[in-house]
Amino acid sequence: MLRPWKTILNIELGSHKAVFQQIADGIIGEIRKGRLKPGMSLPGSRILAADIGVNRKTVVLAYEELIAEGWLETAYKKGTFVSEKLPKQKERRRQRNEESISSVKNFSFTAFGSGMPASVSAEVPLIVFNDGLPDVKLAPLDELARAYKRIFQQKARWRMLGYANERGEERLRTAISTMLRMDRGVSFDINQICVTRGSQMALYLSAQILIKPGDIVVVETPGFRPAFEAFEHAGAKLIPVEVDEQGICIPELEELCRNKTVKAVYVTPHHQFPTTVSMKADRRLRLLELANKYGFAIIEDDYDHDYHFGMRSLLPLASYDNAQNVIYISSLSKLIAPAVRVGYVAGPERFIDALAALRMTIDRQGDPVMENAVAELMEEGTVNKHAKRALGVYRERRASMSKHLDKYLKEKADYHLPEGGLAFWLKFKTPVDTAALSESLLKHGVQVISTERFSFNGKALNALRLGYADLDEEELERGIQIIASLIP
Repeated sequence: MLRPWKTILNIELGSHKAVFQQIADGIIGEIRKGRLKPGMSLPGSRILAADIGVNRKTVVLAYEELIAEGWLETAYKKGTFVSEKLPKQKERRRQRNEESISSVKNFSFTAFGSGMPASVSAEVPLIVFNDGLPDVKLAPLDELARAYKRIFQQKARWRMLGYANERGEERLRTAISTMLRMDRGVSFDINQICVTRGSQMALYLSAQILIKPGDIVVVETPGFRPAFEAFEHAGAKLIPVEVDEQGICIPELEELCRNKTVKAVYVTPHHQFPTTVSMKADRRLRLLELANKYGFAIIEDDYDHDYHFGMRSLLPLASYDNAQNVIYISSLSKLIAPAVRVGYVAGPERFIDALAALRMTIDRQGDPVMENAVAELMEEGTVNKHAKRALGVYRERRASMSKHLDKYLKEKADYHLPEGGLAFWLKFKTPVDTAALSESLLKHGVQVISTERFSFNGKALNALRLGYADLDEEELERGIQIIASLIP
């Protein structure tokens, strides 16, 4: 049987400290470092003595002291183990070790917070209203697994085990280019596309390439907090512009452009995050006109284009004839499954060249095997079929969500039936602290996201974004019922 622990104890035979004490201190140090964990077995005294070249009685003395102090325990005919319940931190050796390191000066670093809800034990049954994620149970996982396996069975599979193109596999970029042209009216050739590990990576890289410290970036409010953070990390000065029922307020943006030099405007025009509204055609046209007049970039985050319930989906800003200043970001992760980290950014070729060069400094390339497997599913039409099937399911769940909101929350909240996307934006009729509400709901088995984090300045939004796509009829009704019961 393999030894569970490789002995690394520094013993100084000429030291003023007794050898058995050095052994005991060394084992305590290994426990504190985490190399020896509670319940882990230790070598027998005879084996440990031979390892470090001392008398067996010396090891026995060390073990006996550690057992007496609660660091180790023995089991009859089984051996010596690290105690399941270790001594309290105030034990004398701990104090002595802390004194010895108290003079160390630590390095500083920039702290980041995720801003997402604290994780909850998987053992707790929860009805989770996320921010609009798809139901992974609908994902074409069998087809993806078969495609993945076929890639490895190819004779030339060895080609994918070396370094690949930092822009992503040409096969996938070709499939994305075709999809954008056929389904979204957007013309980008493969040299204008860079595949990334999700749309957030695409957004981060774009911000790093585009923004210099002090540049002004206009963002929607309420809006997507990770986008705020990506721009701020690049050194941008953010200026928020309000969103109403028609999208970002263009007159306010135009006034800003007259008085300041705007470097970029970040928008989610298809289904605004978090309010779900679609930017109307006149505002889209005016936004493009302003970009061309004042020379700023439009960063279009089209995060869930495939989920639209109208007669036809609105085309991206990038599809317009005068969209020369648009950087287009989207993802296949919401279409297939969040764990399949395939996003992409498309834009002017020189911009993509610079972005791909930066990508190499932090992530040499993506996953060529996965990218080829996804490309195969796109070429075969599997992804398109899945999108149509999933859209039918989500249409039914959207109707159920609307029905239950009308039944339980009609007197307490307003909403507009979203034209697309996988979430509702619920506005309460009386002030509600959603941070306190989210804590109360957790105690009742419901998880929601506190929406104050969507506000640029943290002010109360008096609203909730409720993702519904991965909840069944019973969960939707029960969840809405519980939310209604906790709203005054």
